[in-house]
Amino acid sequence: MFADRVLSGMRPTGRMHIGHYHGALKNWLRLQEEYECLYFAADWHALTTHYETPERIEESVWEMFIDWLAVGINPARSTIFIQSRILEHAELTLLLGMIAPVGWLERVPTYKDQQEKLSDRDLANYGFLGYPVMQAADILIYRANMVPVGEDQVSHLELVRELARRFNYIYGREPGFEDKAKAAIKKLGSRRAKRYEALRTAFQEQGDEAALQAARDMLDEAQNLALGDRERLFGYLEGSRRMILPEPQPLLTDTPKVPGIDGQKMSKSYGNAIYLREDAASVTQKIRTMQTDPARVHRSDPGTPEKCPVWPLHQIYSDQVRQAWVQRGCTTAGIGCLECKQPLIDAVIAEQQPIHERAQKYLDDPSLVRAIVADGCERARKLAEETMRDVREAMGLAYS
Repeated sequence: MFADRVLSGMRPTGRMHIGHYHGALKNWLRLQEEYECLYFAADWHALTTHYETPERIEESVWEMFIDWLAVGINPARSTIFIQSRILEHAELTLLLGMIAPVGWLERVPTYKDQQEKLSDRDLANYGFLGYPVMQAADILIYRANMVPVGEDQVSHLELVRELARRFNYIYGREPGFEDKAKAAIKKLGSRRAKRYEALRTAFQEQGDEAALQAARDMLDEAQNLALGDRERLFGYLEGSRRMILPEPQPLLTDTPKVPGIDGQKMSKSYGNAIYLREDAASVTQKIRTMQTDPARVHRSDPGTPEKCPVWPLHQIYSDQVRQAWVQRGCTTAGIGCLECKQPLIDAVIAEQQPIHERAQKYLDDPSLVRAIVADGCERARKLAEETMRDVREAMGLAYS
């Protein structure tokens, strides 16, 4: 039931840029070789900040999928789908909203931060405040137990975990739960039953997290358990509630800071991005005009790479030899800023060439993308329906 499943998504608010590629998509490529992965276009989330321009969202969805496929996301290994095509997302968002304290939502770090940074948009709406609830529904609807995040996003996932915990506490209560859990233990077989009891005791009496994980792994491998019994045994490990919605764990990933052409973090919202399928002439122009160390007013002025917005790009695109050349040349004024930028221009254009080539078949025949996404939506819908059957039953909404 709780197999290793990864879920991540992106809001379709514009074209993908190299920050998306190095910050997320390259990691997605690796994860799809190791786990069951679901990647989705979060179009409902896009409406929380771009509700007045819905035409941009539709166009961006398909452009974004082409970018994903062009960098190597493989629909044979990853489920690619659209959030709004799976109506169960909305249903679970509504139901989780019934138990989500408003104070929890107002404490989300990005709530006030985004209101300040995007002051040109009206974000004083329920959708923006409730964004974390929908985010929780996106993850919990697929019972994904791993979510790739950077360290700055761990607090967002903690709210998802808290909502899952709260849901299980309120709705995981079941008459005769302990008796049913003990009966389920016997179904594991003698050897596994003894091991389950020992691991449960080690966790509950000693707080042994390794024992908890070992017990979860053992339950994942037990193929002979009915769905209800499996939920009970997962919940019984930690207390006296069924675990209807598992708490997802952060899958910490390196997310290099990719600066925009103005030195701020690269973002479509800030208009400072180098896009994934950008024309070579445009890439050249953008990098050549990037801000540099303000100390280098003249060609003969020495600089400090760590104070230059171009340096983080060298840390991504340049090898150690090239980085040493930049360090030496910048600090001694041995090279000019345009000389420093040229290897980056060459590297970005070379990186994008195969992406352009792979994208072309989807640009020539858009029906290929539609077919891939339709298949992905169907697979995602089946998983979401399974979860919602259990959620409705737990909340007393399964009556006919």
